[in-house]
Amino acid sequence: MRRHGYQPNALIETLHSVQECFGYLEKTSLRYVALTLRVPLSRVYGVATFYHFFALKPTGKHVCVVCMGTACYIRGAQGLLAEIGQSAHVKPGETSVDGQVSLITARCLGSCGLAPNAVFDGEVAGRLTRSDVHQRVKGWLGQ
Repeated sequence: MRRHGYQPNALIETLHSVQECFGYLEKTSLRYVALTLRVPLSRVYGVATFYHFFALKPTGKHVCVVCMGTACYIRGAQGLLAEIGQSAHVKPGETSVDGQVSLITARCLGSCGLAPNAVFDGEVAGRLTRSDVHQRVKGWLGQ
C-alpha cells in the first residue's frame, strides 16, 4: 500500500500483494486493507469476490479455473468441470480433501476463440477435451 501511496485506486494491486504474501485473502486482511486505503469494506469484498483470481480461503497445491462463459459452456465446459471433479474428487469452489486440487469456475477468461478453456496453475489451455483435463489432473496427482 505504501508503494502506491495508500491510494484507494490501488485496491486491486494491494489485494494481489496480500494474496501473494498469505496465499489467500482472509477477512482480517480485507478489513485492514479497507481501513488503510479508506475504502468501504463492501467495496473491498466486492472486488475480492468479483475477480476469480482472488481466493477467500486457502487453495490447494494446484488450482484449476474452468471458464463457464457462453462460448465455453456451449462447447462443453460443463463436461470439463465434471471430469475434473471426478478425477480429483472435488466440487467447484472447493479444495480436495488431500489439499492437492482447488477447482474454481470463472464467468469468462476472455479466450472465447479457444473454447472451452481453463487455467491450470496459471497457464491458460484451450480447446480442451475431457481427456485433456483428465490427463492434467492425473499428472498433478502423480497417477
